[in-house]
Amino acid sequence: MRKSLIQVFGFLISTFGWLFVSCTLAMDYWRVFYVGGKGGNWMIKATWYWSNLWKDCVMDTSSVTDCRDYDALWAVTPYVQGVRGLLLIGMSLGLVAAVLCFIGMDCTYIGGSEKNKDRILFFGAAFHFVGGVSALAAYCLYTNRVVSSAFSPTVDRSIIRYGLGTPIFFGLIGSFFIILGSVLYAVTIIPARKLIAFTRTAYAAPSYARRSASKALYTSAYYAPSRQSILLSQSSSSRISRMSQATGDKISPRDTFV
Repeated sequence: MRKSLIQVFGFLISTFGWLFVSCTLAMDYWRVFYVGGKGGNWMIKATWYWSNLWKDCVMDTSSVTDCRDYDALWAVTPYVQGVRGLLLIGMSLGLVAAVLCFIGMDCTYIGGSEKNKDRILFFGAAFHFVGGVSALAAYCLYTNRVVSSAFSPTVDRSIIRYGLGTPIFFGLIGSFFIILGSVLYAVTIIPARKLIAFTRTAYAAPSYARRSASKALYTSAYYAPSRQSILLSQSSSSRISRMSQATGDKISPRDTFV
């Protein structure tokens, strides 16, 4: 029961993380820059510059947005291409991992035996972990690029210094959720260690009374005269007495003994 609950919790966390990462691909305002609103009419002079993975846009206070899409793949900045590739890899691995983990969970009736389900769940957890790390690397790469250009003293003042937008933080949370879900899956796969407890048994030596009784029994059995020897001695003494009566001679006790 505990194993099934942990697996269900891991499935929910990893799925929510995968959804967060997927939503950030379509979200705007990956980086934002605000200009205006100072020393004059705020309704006229305020302007917002923002970008995502697919376009650069500018919007003024009249809510008019002018965007420029990235025309070709080779015309995009290299770091944007890297972020796209890492996120697509993470999403693909996450989709495969979600299917494998659903099959390998204990609460489902598909996947075969328990050993086979654990093997499937292990591969799903591995795919989730790699996908989460890939997505995390993508957001870290984008964040590093934005922060380095914003705080670098060598950058020209005419270049727009962007700040981080909301999708970056959603993506970071989703990446950590995916990694946490893979760890929860892995915890349920590890076999439980069986501890064998050895109990101490006290050895009691046989009592002296029992040993003396057995020794006396053995001694009496060894030294007691047998029945045959008793009969032989009685027959020999009776034969000697008859011989003495027939001859009329008195036999001394010594001769009788001999």
